Amino acid sequence: MSQLASLLSTANQALSDKDYKRAHKSCIQVLQTYGPNAEAYFLLGVLTAEHDNHAKAVELFDRALVLHDAEARLHAHRARALLAINQRDASRLAAVRAAQLGPKDALTRDTIGVVFTRLGDHDAAVALFEDAVTSNPDHAEYQYNLASSRQFAGNFDGAKQAYRRAIALDPGLYKAWSALISLEKQTVENEQIDTLSQAFDQSGTDEDRRLHLGHALAKTCEDLGDHTASLEWLGRAKAARQMSLDYKSAADEAVFEAAKQTPGEGAAGYSSERPIFVVGLPRTGTTLVERILSSHSDVDSVGELANFSTLCKQMTGTPGNLVMDAPTLRAAGSADMTSLGKAYEDSAAHLFGDAPRFVDKMPLNILYAGLILKALPNARIVCVRRHPMDACLSNYRQLFATSFSYYNYAYDLDDCGRYYLLFDQLCAHWRASLPADRYMEICYEDVIADQEGETRRLLSHCGLDWQEACLDFHNQTGAVATASSVQVRQPLYSSSIGRWKRHGTALDSLRAVLTQGGVLDDAGEWLRG
Repeated sequence: MSQLASLLSTANQALSDKDYKRAHKSCIQVLQTYGPNAEAYFLLGVLTAEHDNHAKAVELFDRALVLHDAEARLHAHRARALLAINQRDASRLAAVRAAQLGPKDALTRDTIGVVFTRLGDHDAAVALFEDAVTSNPDHAEYQYNLASSRQFAGNFDGAKQAYRRAIALDPGLYKAWSALISLEKQTVENEQIDTLSQAFDQSGTDEDRRLHLGHALAKTCEDLGDHTASLEWLGRAKAARQMSLDYKSAADEAVFEAAKQTPGEGAAGYSSERPIFVVGLPRTGTTLVERILSSHSDVDSVGELANFSTLCKQMTGTPGNLVMDAPTLRAAGSADMTSLGKAYEDSAAHLFGDAPRFVDKMPLNILYAGLILKALPNARIVCVRRHPMDACLSNYRQLFATSFSYYNYAYDLDDCGRYYLLFDQLCAHWRASLPADRYMEICYEDVIADQEGETRRLLSHCGLDWQEACLDFHNQTGAVATASSVQVRQPLYSSSIGRWKRHGTALDSLRAVLTQGGVLDDAGEWLRG
């Protein structure tokens, strides 16, 4: 083996062992001794990305590509780094290029699949994950990613099979445990309480592990009818994470106040009528409304996109890595609204193709409603509402991605209540300031009670003709990459209405927050705005 090959081999092994100093030293020695080298730049890029310096990683991958443009893994890792710095369009182009080059190894296929998943292109992702597992069936993470993509696509039996395979390969893969248990109702015959409890007790200070296992135990207890134990497990699961976050609602108060100060609709903007935005709080029926709309022959779904807020961030150049923050909201009003509207639609074009209309279901776009109608004055916004107690409980029960800081309120029931009040006040502001033919609210409970009537009202607001298919939304085959992936493939059911009442006095503190905030009466009835 030549000295060059030996140094690169050492760097590869050191990186695999997370011996970053040794990996860095070997790569630098290659560059100093032999000059520009694609493999050395690539390994340095991977190392840099693992230390969360993704902008620098992109620079290193670019240097490698100058020397060797036809290697799929370079484009794949570059795509992942670009996505990490919110360069979504560039990330997609890099991922497409990587896929076109026909990656041979499982890691590259899996990496490209992860990028496509995060960009909302689940059809492209599932094929890559299938290939990765075919190449390396004994890799637990590949099985997990395949299971997740199958779940999004509605292949629940295939998802369960892959989740079980992942657990068999790595019994400590807690993400697979929580995902598998969320997919099927737990019974006395299949429950895994002892196994999960033991794993939870062995989690130590690992917050993510405790979250996933605790949520799995909470779901199991709820399925078995033990609602007291379910809430107790949620509390135990979230405690460490809540403490480390030290969340204060004042930070969100500033964001919501900045949202109220953004400009409303006006003559400026891009005149497209294509976009329909479904907004609200998570776990309140937003996916249901999206599926009703995308069952219409003129409408396609692009999933949950962060594109609008990301473009606002890019155009304003505000500091920090948050895109839904008060400085960005305050600065976004000075952006070129026509350019913003066109850039948004262009950024989603690869997902909706030739469809006359498309629906974007990013719940937190509620913060950007005023700017959306300034940039896209002919767009429609549909805000989904739900009984405050059920909405807060559902948010508390949800296992959100821990890297997504916008849902940090969801680790405490009272914080969920305070966040709901901010949301409710913002909705009142939009009702008063945005045109009724562009902004509407629809209540989850009303859709359940009068499916056809509310569906007709929804379609009328969006400028769509009546189609019976919108009543059969559960038969739609498109991917659903949200926590509602199972529920929206079933006909409407009412069992989740009034779920909060099962917990009795355990929710008294939350109820007091909402009553004092003016959204509930003394009997717990919703005082709709």
